[in-house]
Amino acid sequence: MALFNYFPNYVWNLSISIAMASGAELGEIMDMCQPLLEKAQGGEDAGTLDFMREWVKVADKLVELAGEDEAKGRLLSAGPKLQRAALYYITAERMQGHGHPGRAETYQKGLDAFAKGTRYAKDNVERLEIPYKGKVIPVLYTRAEGVEGPAPAVIYLNGLDSCKELLYWTWLPHALAARGISTLCVDQPGTGETLRKQGLPATWKSEEWGTPVFDWLAARPDVDAKRIGITGISLGGFYVPRVAAFEPRIASGAVWGANHNWAEVQQKRLKREGENPVPHYWNHVQWVFGAKDLDDFLEKSAGMHLNGVMEKIRVPFLVTHGARDRQISVDYAHQSYDQLVNSPRRELKIFTDREGGVEHVGADNMTFGRSYIADWFVETLGGRLA
Repeated sequence: MALFNYFPNYVWNLSISIAMASGAELGEIMDMCQPLLEKAQGGEDAGTLDFMREWVKVADKLVELAGEDEAKGRLLSAGPKLQRAALYYITAERMQGHGHPGRAETYQKGLDAFAKGTRYAKDNVERLEIPYKGKVIPVLYTRAEGVEGPAPAVIYLNGLDSCKELLYWTWLPHALAARGISTLCVDQPGTGETLRKQGLPATWKSEEWGTPVFDWLAARPDVDAKRIGITGISLGGFYVPRVAAFEPRIASGAVWGANHNWAEVQQKRLKREGENPVPHYWNHVQWVFGAKDLDDFLEKSAGMHLNGVMEKIRVPFLVTHGARDRQISVDYAHQSYDQLVNSPRRELKIFTDREGGVEHVGADNMTFGRSYIADWFVETLGGRLA
């Protein structure tokens, strides 16, 4: 298994692979990417404005086509077009440096197209807001299917550069809903709308916002407060264990990609060891953490390791990782698992070439991680496997 290696650099190929896993059409991918092949020769940072221009062009066309469907009352046809447009806007925005021209407008187009597209398609998803520090944390809620009364639920956290819409398009919420479990995709501080619209930067003490998110979800009448789990993707592999360690009401945890010592990863990236997740990387992380410069970011992220944290987890916990992750070494998955000494049920799942999902968070094939994590939550929270 491998990423869709169309471009000569990892970061651009990662974005395409995520888009394809999220529901992109291959023909549209080629229309957007063929004009960019020469631009990509300049490295991961050069040409990102051209990337946005080509992807926005196709997204705008899809919005126009959806409008023609809408005029004829064909909303079930308009919905998927708008959702693909949203995916392309969001992917284009994710590739830009902080403050790049057109970035904010492109992100808003993505939010608008997602909202209308999921509504027209009658998707099982609702955008809601959790009050936090005088502002809000926007979330997407997907309800369990075929459950009478309160259902188990899973809090689903972003990584460094994802957003709740991309979490929704990992199709894990759909897999959990089919198994009788609800999902809350969260734009936690430092990600998605919470960063871009609310101005709330990341804090590595994820329990500070994790507990308010738990409280809000537990108060819902359709949720069984005693059966709430938590999972996260990429840097979520750091945030999730902290919430599970310091919020004792969490009933089960899982990470889609371990992230045991992110502070150490930054030191490696300074030496150009391993791949970056996004272009304009140092610009991006400074924005995410509200840092004034690189030194300030390195200081703000210096405590981001899980030594002394994993031992505090006293609930079932699953660590998954790709065997050939080029961003976060598989060694970190073993470190997290080995320190889960007080978990009553711990499991380590390394995805290999036999099944796929070997790249970072299974970007080469997300189906295996999605199913494995969904089944884990059935076994530890309740639900159905068949």
